[in-house]
Amino acid sequence: MQTWEELEQLCRQCTRCPLHEGRTNTVFGVGNRHASILFVGEAPGEQEDLKGEPFVGRAGMLLDDFLTAVDLKREDVYIANILKCRPPKNRDPLPEEEACCIGYLRAQCALIRPKIIVALGRIAAMQIIRPDFRITQEHGQWFEKNGVLCTAVFHPAALLRDPRKKPDTLRDFKNIAAKAKELSL
Repeated sequence: MQTWEELEQLCRQCTRCPLHEGRTNTVFGVGNRHASILFVGEAPGEQEDLKGEPFVGRAGMLLDDFLTAVDLKREDVYIANILKCRPPKNRDPLPEEEACCIGYLRAQCALIRPKIIVALGRIAAMQIIRPDFRITQEHGQWFEKNGVLCTAVFHPAALLRDPRKKPDTLRDFKNIAAKAKELSL
């Protein structure tokens, strides 16, 4: 198995898809490398590309607000994305880009060994939980995959566009915190 340092170095040098041509930084992940809870988004945005860290823009601030609301700290969880490079103009990741990058996320999961994975948004849920996942109908529900509990919440960027979904998301975050407590995480 690779070390964190080896995996991150491979990721930084990656040229598997054309997205590397436009990146400022790869956005590998951040947080506690021994976390029980892993949050996974779809891809870095502009601010993430500039800083090299996931969820640091407006959506990241909102994610931090939800974590704080349920007594979770960013430094106690791990946050990553499926893609490690920003798609142009923040468009949705293409399936071939996801296929090129998913190995990095799988390797991160193998190193972290989380007990709970939270997909942030529809695209992450379709990759992590199942391809036909319907975020509006299935957010907050629990699924078990390879011995890991998985759930999905609305992506923070979607909440910025439609704040009416915030109460549902807060309920989902409370459910995540309750599940973590139930599992003594």
